Amino acid sequence: MVVAKKFVIANHFDGEPKPSDLTLVEEELPPIKDGEYLVKAEYLSVDPYMRVYSLNIPVGSVMIGGQVATIIESKNPKFLVGQKILGRLGWRSHTIIDPKDGDKTTFMNQPPELLPEIGNLPFSLHLGVLGMPGHTSYFGFLEICNPKAGETLVVSGAAGAVGSHVGQIGKIKGLKVIGIAGSDQKCNWLVEELGFNHAINYKTENITDALKKAAPQGVDCYFDNVGGELSTIVMYQMNDFGRIAVCGSISSYNSSDLNDIEKLPKVALVQRIFINKQLKMEGLHVSRWFNRFDESTNQNLKWIREGKLKYRETFTQGFENMFKAFVGMMHGENVGKAIVKV
Repeated sequence: MVVAKKFVIANHFDGEPKPSDLTLVEEELPPIKDGEYLVKAEYLSVDPYMRVYSLNIPVGSVMIGGQVATIIESKNPKFLVGQKILGRLGWRSHTIIDPKDGDKTTFMNQPPELLPEIGNLPFSLHLGVLGMPGHTSYFGFLEICNPKAGETLVVSGAAGAVGSHVGQIGKIKGLKVIGIAGSDQKCNWLVEELGFNHAINYKTENITDALKKAAPQGVDCYFDNVGGELSTIVMYQMNDFGRIAVCGSISSYNSSDLNDIEKLPKVALVQRIFINKQLKMEGLHVSRWFNRFDESTNQNLKWIREGKLKYRETFTQGFENMFKAFVGMMHGENVGKAIVKV
């Protein structure tokens, strides 16, 4: 008998997520049937999108999210005990998977998949630089910003899983890269370890002045993870025909009602600068490139092995600490990818 633990949505988040919004419950799993296999979570991801997308699923559902899990029992010859899988299984410690019943274990059109060996690299990377954040960074930046060597790129949320990755791709492609982050420690990491040209601490510096100093010739590409007034400031310093990839707006995620325009944060007008500079802004959802994920994984893995792409993971120990890790990530306590290790 296997007793699984899972976090169930008790209330949809309203403003700052509260511990009472999720309930940790236990569930006795039945014996697996022919064709099924049982996995135990090893690494679980916490990401900003969970704050928003969890509002779209019913109360009583398991909290959404991806995990790397190990097969501990199998009655399916294609899935062997000891193999690792990547699955959008939610915040669960154990899950029974029937490959023929994809609807129950599929999120964003991505069914559970066996993970290949990646040498001496940790499997947790499949939740970060080799997983959804890596796909988002690779396609969102290259496909939407269409960067050119010699241009200037600004990345907000630059010390997170996506932002730190995008900035490094920018350097690989020959751009001048400026990151915006929330602490001196993060800014130093971006410049000293990842090779960003400049980093701005938005909590202690005047963003307008600091950006003018770092990018006196203006900004060509902006990868936006934050939204809000910070992004308006960047847009007002963009060059003609600048390109903006909108990945997230974490500055507004804890607003009391994300569907009520009257309750969302207000920012300065941007239409005038869009007209004057003929800017282009496009939102992105990583599922757009689902059929090309192998391309992203292979290229990012190649860059890691060549020493061109570095990563950092912030681990929280223990499945029971999922909510703590999630809230910490939303507050920017992580550097790089935030992961819970069971």
